[in-house]
Amino acid sequence: MKLRQQARVLKRKALTSFITAAEAFNSPRDDGRVTKVLLHLQHAFEMLLKATLVQAGKPVFDEATGRSVGFERCIGLAMSDDTIKLSETDAGTLRAIDAMRDDEQHWFNEVSEQILYLHVRAGVTLFDDILQRVFGERLNSLFPARVLPVSADPPQDLALLLDDEYTQIKELLRPGRRARHEARARIRTLLAMEAHVEPETRVSSKDVDRVEKGIRNGDPRDKVFPRLSDVAITVDGEGITVTVHFTKKEGAPVRYLADDSAPAAAIRELDLQKKYHWSPAGLGSALELTGPRAVALRRHLGIDDDESCRHDFQFGSTRHRQYSDNALTRMREAVRDLDMDAIWKAHNPAGKSRLPCPVQGCKAS
Repeated sequence: MKLRQQARVLKRKALTSFITAAEAFNSPRDDGRVTKVLLHLQHAFEMLLKATLVQAGKPVFDEATGRSVGFERCIGLAMSDDTIKLSETDAGTLRAIDAMRDDEQHWFNEVSEQILYLHVRAGVTLFDDILQRVFGERLNSLFPARVLPVSADPPQDLALLLDDEYTQIKELLRPGRRARHEARARIRTLLAMEAHVEPETRVSSKDVDRVEKGIRNGDPRDKVFPRLSDVAITVDGEGITVTVHFTKKEGAPVRYLADDSAPAAAIRELDLQKKYHWSPAGLGSALELTGPRAVALRRHLGIDDDESCRHDFQFGSTRHRQYSDNALTRMREAVRDLDMDAIWKAHNPAGKSRLPCPVQGCKAS
């Protein structure tokens, strides 16, 4: 495969950071180890995603600022590309790594060895998958397998691991222990893991306060961290050849409020501007649709009537309509599976020859 020059540079940077993260994981020195692993693993994935996007001819610079797009936008663009094929569960793994990295870089958290191992090995699996899909290369052809992260005690059951973490946090919060800072650091890690199933996960001190209150009240784990009940893992192989995939189970929905007095421990604050971050033009660009055809597709799918896909922001007298990753995912699937010419004829914005929509499942018929 002939690589674009920028893609080659970015891919080399990704591999350099990936090797640094693997070396740090296997280091005999504990001081600063977790920080180094998370920072370099997240950086490796950002460089790899940008390499794949450049190779696919996708824009990776923000037109308004002139700066390269951030990690979350890279994830969204990679999910919309038919070559990269980043799935929702893949995106969840990347968001969880990024959330833990964010706390480690800007504050501090406490990541247990088994939680760290699971995310690093899941990262190895995903890094190898993306390399193979886009560049036709495998990790074992680029450097020896002996540098990959290995654990003497790899976890096999995520539920047991989470229960153990929860028990340790309760013990640290026991009156007289004087270990509240460590308990809150561990709470931050479990909150970050909710990113596996909730794209809008952002760990805040208010979230930590609510969780701490729930634990002190004696609430069970599935009430304090309901999203974690939706997370599972599959582990295949052993030693150097082990692969780890995080998977998503369908659980009960979680309510989102900004009311600090709400009694539920795990009600999360939701930053609407983080969730609805796609502009109409951005959606069209990500899907390689013209503006009018993107409008027609949104009409066909009923995107603008779905509050999980669309939100109107009011700034003074100006109203801006923005869209979520839900909208991007639904539109991407429609572009892949449906007849866009038929959708255009039925829903074109000019509306001069508006026809009954012939496509099965049309929301705007």
